Amino acid sequence: MTWEGADTGGASALTVLELLAQQAPPHRFEELLRQARRSGASAAELAELERAVELAGGIHSSFSRREQREAGLAALVDTARDLTFPYDLDSLLRVITQRARRLLDFDMAYVSLRGGSGASYIHSTEGSKTGLSTGLRVLDGRGLGGEAQAGDAPAWTSDYLNDDRFPHCEAIDEVVRMEGLHAVMAVPLRNGDASVGALYGADRRIRHYTPDELGLMCSLADLAAVAIEKAGLLDQTRAEVTELELDSSRARTTLTRMRHVSEAHSRIMNLVLAGGDLCNVAKAAGDALDGAVMIRDPGGRSLASSLPTGGELPGLDEEAVAKASLDAHAGRRPVVTGDNTWVAPVIAGSEDLGVLVTRPTTGLTAEDERLLELAAQSVAFLLLMQRSTAVAEGPVRDELLDDLLADPQHSPHQIVQRARRLGIDLRKPHVLVVARPEGGEQGRAVVWASSYAYRMSGLKTVQGGCIVLLLPGLDASAAARAVSGELSPLLGHPVSVGSAGPGWSPDSAGRMYREATRCLDAMSALGAGGSAASVQDLGFLGLLLSDDHDVDGFIESAIGPVLDYDAERFTDLTRTLEAYFASGGSPTNAAEALHVHPNTVSRRLERIGELLGAEWQKPGQVLEVQLALRLQRTRDVLAQQRGLEHARQPVDRTAS
Repeated sequence: MTWEGADTGGASALTVLELLAQQAPPHRFEELLRQARRSGASAAELAELERAVELAGGIHSSFSRREQREAGLAALVDTARDLTFPYDLDSLLRVITQRARRLLDFDMAYVSLRGGSGASYIHSTEGSKTGLSTGLRVLDGRGLGGEAQAGDAPAWTSDYLNDDRFPHCEAIDEVVRMEGLHAVMAVPLRNGDASVGALYGADRRIRHYTPDELGLMCSLADLAAVAIEKAGLLDQTRAEVTELELDSSRARTTLTRMRHVSEAHSRIMNLVLAGGDLCNVAKAAGDALDGAVMIRDPGGRSLASSLPTGGELPGLDEEAVAKASLDAHAGRRPVVTGDNTWVAPVIAGSEDLGVLVTRPTTGLTAEDERLLELAAQSVAFLLLMQRSTAVAEGPVRDELLDDLLADPQHSPHQIVQRARRLGIDLRKPHVLVVARPEGGEQGRAVVWASSYAYRMSGLKTVQGGCIVLLLPGLDASAAARAVSGELSPLLGHPVSVGSAGPGWSPDSAGRMYREATRCLDAMSALGAGGSAASVQDLGFLGLLLSDDHDVDGFIESAIGPVLDYDAERFTDLTRTLEAYFASGGSPTNAAEALHVHPNTVSRRLERIGELLGAEWQKPGQVLEVQLALRLQRTRDVLAQQRGLEHARQPVDRTAS
């Protein structure tokens, strides 16, 4: 429609209304005014038309603002819907800055939150060109954010760096300068009555924000504050759920381990109650602890082991184990050494029964330590059971050993049968040990002897104030040392121990008892009370004390290596020794007697020292060497005489 077709003021107003109804752009209204001026309209008509165009422009602006608000509200509704999703805090803050930037057409948006110390830190940015550092601290009360949070209202500026209405922060000013920002808006993020941070929007041009834009930003900030609180609660809930899951996993693991401890302890106790021995208990404990286990007595000697050979743990640091044993008994709990060797005390009340030593393949957990304690308790229970059994069977065992030592001895066949019923085979090698406590009461020693004899599958009795033990084995010296090493610490005072053997039949017990008693008396006469020795340990005194006068054994122990060397290499070391002693220990005189050079005698004496040991010329050993040489010479002479007598006997030629 053109002005030429409108011949009245109403027609012109109608034209404006038609353009307004068509939502024509502003230049169409300006064109309408220009046509009216060109057509020669009167001043009144132009004034009326200009007024109509002005009103139409106001209506058009109002419609535009309404559309903008509707678009903003729609975007705000979409944002509210997005914020209902279960974001973690970092993801939520990124969504908020992205929405704020798009909603109000900012060049840049970012969020600051208060930390635990009260200071505010930049947490998320959108649209940064210089990489605004997340974690940048914003001083309290500084910048637009501080003013917005302090006044609980939005704050903005069209040109940040040139606006002195608020206190500046040098760090933030530097970021604004680097980003090239001018207009900045900040609105507080509030959670109830408390401020949790601020939401920022910024432009790289001078911009005057309208009240509608400020209101829209405040609405977004309110939604963001609620979402931030929800995200914080969600993160806290997730953390609590994770911790609960960890606690549940730990509880299940602990329950599984405790079930394993209970089952393993039940197996060990069932083994004990079923009559299992220490070796079986050690193997069961080793299987449960996944490692080698060794049971030791109070003296440190091995009673049982889970190793296939039944021996000691390889590479054991005995000094560290001894210290750990003291600490374990003092604290009444297992103690670990530096090489992952654990030592658990085997105790009954205040009585020390020994230790349980184990070296697991991996480190022990708290539940494994508890299992180690229970295994040690099971061993203590088994030792007490063995002691009780030994005490109960004590009279029967005592009577059997008394009968073995009786003179004359009872029926050997009957004695063998009685021993077999007690699980003892007298036809196997045995040694006899006589122990005499030097002071103190005898009762505790007798109880220990009953348990020890039962544990070692031997017999025990008491005669003449001494404990008598008949034990399986071949080494009388080792048996004496073992008894002394265990009984002396138990009583707290010295114990003299003498031993003899071995013997292979029931009737040898009486002979071994007499020899062990003589050995004990000889030790007392020599001032060696409180020590342990066998007849063999006493050298030529043992030869004199022995009933069977084992000359061959004495000669072998004193000069056997020299005799063997001469026999194998056809040397004269034995004759050199005789000449050396006959000459008063002079190598020169011995060389003259042997018709050899003195250096030859010296070399032979050095060889003898290698064979008999470096201390062979000390008084005690040299006496035994001389006595053995005399016995050997005498035996050779007697053998030659018997050979000559046999050669002189006439041959009986009457035999057919």
